[in-house]
Amino acid sequence: MTKIALIILNWKQPQLTIDTVESIFKTKNRGLSYHIFIVDNGSPDDSIAKFNAKYGKNKKVTILNTGSNLGYAGGNNFGLKAAIKQKFDYLLVANNDILVAPDFLQKLFDASKKFPNSILTPKIYFAPGFEYHKNRYSKDEIGKVIWAVGSRMDWKNIYGTNIAIDEVDHGQYDNVDLNIDFISGCCFLVSTKILKEIGLFDERYYLYMEDADLTTRAKKAGYELRLVPESVIWHCNSGSSNPGSSLQDYFISRNRMLFGFSYASLRTKFALFRESIKFLFTGSEWRKTAIKDFYLGHFGKGSWK
Repeated sequence: MTKIALIILNWKQPQLTIDTVESIFKTKNRGLSYHIFIVDNGSPDDSIAKFNAKYGKNKKVTILNTGSNLGYAGGNNFGLKAAIKQKFDYLLVANNDILVAPDFLQKLFDASKKFPNSILTPKIYFAPGFEYHKNRYSKDEIGKVIWAVGSRMDWKNIYGTNIAIDEVDHGQYDNVDLNIDFISGCCFLVSTKILKEIGLFDERYYLYMEDADLTTRAKKAGYELRLVPESVIWHCNSGSSNPGSSLQDYFISRNRMLFGFSYASLRTKFALFRESIKFLFTGSEWRKTAIKDFYLGHFGKGSWK
């Protein structure tokens, strides 16, 4: 029986996390057993108390407390290390704001046997009501609006985008060999063997682009990134920050530099350098701080308040 560990990171959103866990409990599987690791990232609210009350006696759930906010990278690594120590065969990283189809895990597992040297992502839809353009779709299209079927990187500018975002799914990506540059941390399945070889999330990123870094490392190590279109989940897309927020301004500005200088061409690195000098004079305060922190090597949480 193959053992799969599901890592779900929580930060001050206990009910959202519980909804995700309850959705996973409704899955139907064969040939595998799964165990859920709820990792609370040092939430200052009553998250841990709620999880203990709900799942404290549930043998399929382990509740972990990091003790402080380790960011997305560190928080997930906390759970991944616990699962690896317990010798799980596969590891599934999932956001705490997803709802899953009953066979989503089975379909990912089946694909893992067919493509053992791959990191696998399900087809991710917007959960009904969470679309960016709510008035664009007819009633029968709701629930089939794509959030991601993998992601691509604009290597000239170091900006990532989800493939097919906002498109209605008509099966147009089901039999296509997509050129996936990276896979979102929203949900992916990876074998423990692969993760032991390429390493866990790079905690220098703390928040944003750590998923791009991890799966780019996998590609460079010779592994494939694959969509499993038969596996479906819905993303409630709650997010921990608003687009254009100071938090995004800081971490994306700094982490674009870190990612670009790690993987981009010499030409793109030079363009990033020129752009960063401009930001030091004309950028927002948090963007200026981000650029300074990159050059000073202040990673992890860095100067974020």
